[in-house]
Amino acid sequence: MYASLQDCVNDLEKSGQLLRIKSPLDPNLEIAEVHRRIFESGGPAILFEKVIGSPFRGLSNIYGTFERTDWLFRKTLKKVQKVTELKADPANFLKNPTRYLSTPFTALSALPTKALFSKPAMYGQTTIDQLPLIKSWPMDGGAFVTMPQVMSLPPGCRNMMQSNLGMYRIQLTGNDYKTNEEIGLHYQLHRGIGVHHKEYLKSNEPFRVSVFVGGPPSHAFSAIMPMPEGLSELTFAGMLAGRRFRYAFDDMGHAVSTDADFVITGTIDKKRQMPEGPFGDHLGYYSLTHDFPVMKVDRVYHRKDAIWHFSIVGRPPMEDSSFGYLIHKLVKALTPGEFPGLRSINAVDASGVHPLLLAVGGERYMPFRERVPEEIITIGNRILGSGQTSLAKFLFIAADDDDPKLDSDNIEHFFYHFLQRVDWTRDLHFQTKTTIDTLDYSGSGWNAGSKVLIACRGEVKRELAKEISSDLTLPKGYNDAHVALPGILALQAPKFTSQENATEEMEILSNNLKGQNLEKFPLVLVVDDSKFTSATLNNYLWVAYTRANPSHDIYGVDSYVEHKHWGCLGSLIIDARIKPHHAPELVQDPTVTKKVDKLFSKGGELYKFK
Repeated sequence: MYASLQDCVNDLEKSGQLLRIKSPLDPNLEIAEVHRRIFESGGPAILFEKVIGSPFRGLSNIYGTFERTDWLFRKTLKKVQKVTELKADPANFLKNPTRYLSTPFTALSALPTKALFSKPAMYGQTTIDQLPLIKSWPMDGGAFVTMPQVMSLPPGCRNMMQSNLGMYRIQLTGNDYKTNEEIGLHYQLHRGIGVHHKEYLKSNEPFRVSVFVGGPPSHAFSAIMPMPEGLSELTFAGMLAGRRFRYAFDDMGHAVSTDADFVITGTIDKKRQMPEGPFGDHLGYYSLTHDFPVMKVDRVYHRKDAIWHFSIVGRPPMEDSSFGYLIHKLVKALTPGEFPGLRSINAVDASGVHPLLLAVGGERYMPFRERVPEEIITIGNRILGSGQTSLAKFLFIAADDDDPKLDSDNIEHFFYHFLQRVDWTRDLHFQTKTTIDTLDYSGSGWNAGSKVLIACRGEVKRELAKEISSDLTLPKGYNDAHVALPGILALQAPKFTSQENATEEMEILSNNLKGQNLEKFPLVLVVDDSKFTSATLNNYLWVAYTRANPSHDIYGVDSYVEHKHWGCLGSLIIDARIKPHHAPELVQDPTVTKKVDKLFSKGGELYKFK
């Protein structure tokens, strides 16, 4: 559909979906502030024509709304969906052959092709310090590439079908990196580049890596697509672009995406790591400084009139929320094959994706038995044992035979259904001392924490309260009770000081609540700001599930342990207060905010987006 990012820009402008900003803007926080405001207003894609300190233009917010994301891929999305439908069930072709007549032609675009003559990405060369060095948040360790397509190949291999293309953030400046010579490469658990890295550590070959920026919009999206291991993201990039992925190798042996706007080539130092970060990340907090691989820069290629494609991440929803939306549309047909019995799953964007999963599964066996959770526990364990879904902390899974219309995407209704039926003596299943998302600092260590699978099935057990009884009494220090959602009570508590003190505080609270009629409030949240937590659905989802480690922060009224199974007879309590070991919340720089205000004030270039 698009042969280049410039083609996309032209198309966006022609349809009235592009804003050109002509004022010179500072890549140090100022551009990020402008992006956030325009995104929050539901505004268009943004072309920053004058990035201070760089000869190159910058482009962001092209995926800024779900509608625009669909529009970008309007000519190919349905074709790719048909391919996934056939992959999920080849018999679909026999059932409806006319629907899938074009599918073989779509599949042809999946095959990468070597560029023999035209190599636009290699038009010229520049240096790291000439790139638009976008810094998003005040405590960021430097400038980062936020829409990178990082390519690696196994040792001794030039077969692009064995390549890995991933969106692993790249730190361009700051910390101890030598300017123009070294950059940081951050990748996490369950990422394909880690497999290659391990292979190179056993090999004498240099670990060459290429970082692509820009190119057709499908390329950036493909870099975050959760492809099955062993299947290249380039196949998906080609199908979604309607154009085969074009590549070449330079004289140093580096892979080059010839349709990209920029290509940074280099070699990973096998013998050392360097401090990378902090970085304001998509959970709404900073990911902190840790040692990660360092890449020695060889060359920085660029197109003629290249455009630096970037985004700004932070507390969701943000522009990258569209990635989750599109992934869900494309893999929906594949879900039953990957997780037999699963009807729907929602990696909740407002909670930062990995902290919270909602799911609906089928109880297909032994229909003559009492309706209790059985198969959905198996489904839940498979979810928590598979790839990136294994990074979830909280998984709520309900049975579809309780309500065939139940949909995990309808979050409020899902919680209403769930809390009406949940049995805290039976439905909680913990995994302790395990791995969680690298970016989640609510656990017991870096990449370390716990999970809880809550599997619910059966008749309605209770009605849920929407108002708080006037006779509710709370222990000293607890106040300002609010209803976050029907059946969910948010209590404002004293500041968290230590785990030992928290255990005592929760025991006092549990004993206090035990003597009160809270049957209609099966879930109690202990938070720093109950009014904020209860103000919106998104606030509840963010606070409750990004600030709690199940093994440490779940308590209960009349809790007990029986044969290693933990449960409670009364309300479940989640301590979702900020803890001392948590990463700082993202907060904008007031000086920059004040400066940007002028652009959005009357007479300013961006006044209409105020």
